[in-house]
Amino acid sequence: MSDALVAYVNNRFVPLEEATVHIEDRGFQFADGVYEVVACFGGTFLDLAPHLDRLQRSLDAVAIAMPCPRPELEALLQQAYARNPFQDAMVYIQVTRGRAARAHLLHEEIAPTLVITVRQLPQPSDAKLAQGAVGITLRDIRWKRCDIKSIALLASVMGKLEAKRAGADEAFWTDAHGHLLEGCATNILAVIDGVLVTHPLDHQVLGGITRHMALQIAAELGIAVEARPWRLDEPGLSECMLTSTTNAVLPVCRLDGRPIGDGRPGAVTLRLRARMVERLRQLSERGRHG
Repeated sequence: MSDALVAYVNNRFVPLEEATVHIEDRGFQFADGVYEVVACFGGTFLDLAPHLDRLQRSLDAVAIAMPCPRPELEALLQQAYARNPFQDAMVYIQVTRGRAARAHLLHEEIAPTLVITVRQLPQPSDAKLAQGAVGITLRDIRWKRCDIKSIALLASVMGKLEAKRAGADEAFWTDAHGHLLEGCATNILAVIDGVLVTHPLDHQVLGGITRHMALQIAAELGIAVEARPWRLDEPGLSECMLTSTTNAVLPVCRLDGRPIGDGRPGAVTLRLRARMVERLRQLSERGRHG
């Protein structure tokens, strides 16, 4: 397989360096689009159906048509993975409303733009796993429909820049009452009095596929789970963790300059991560030998 990267743009596969959309694409002009990121292990996609279900929900919420029938999209994702040189990959799907002269309101039907790109799936370093991630909290400045996986990510970019300036890995948004919502590109969970706690899904939080997987694993392990608003200053808070496609479950050991619990990865976090990583390893092995 060639090491040259290949992208899919509107009905054709092209070298990544040649992959472009028109300047009047509404994704560029208005951030008028949605996206998904799916992990693929050895050719086997992780939770593809829930990802495509969420893509459909996002498209429905902003009244953009699915650019092709779902079986065709699934086939395109497999082709995109196969055309790129990665065993374990991060496959990015972006759908915009399409190309039209710049105006907020469209007066004609246009075809959606579909872009698929593939990158190496990044993994946290051994040092990061041993030490845990460092985070900061920021008052939420995002729009009020964070349940839509929109490509309008400027607030998250600003949050990541704030985290970098603070020497942190991630910024986590808080509401007006100090409740932890989610990170710029992650969900966040806590262990409080032995219960795994996470903010309930609403318009302030994106329903992360890895978050959902972590909650399922917790139930399998007999760990109590509760979806409710929570704060960092609650008595009994002993662990924090983030979840995402690229990190699986990762301990968060410092927030706003203060240690969480004893400042080391907690037992619940490590149990969840071990079980999830084992499942991902099995997926990769299955794909490699399938």
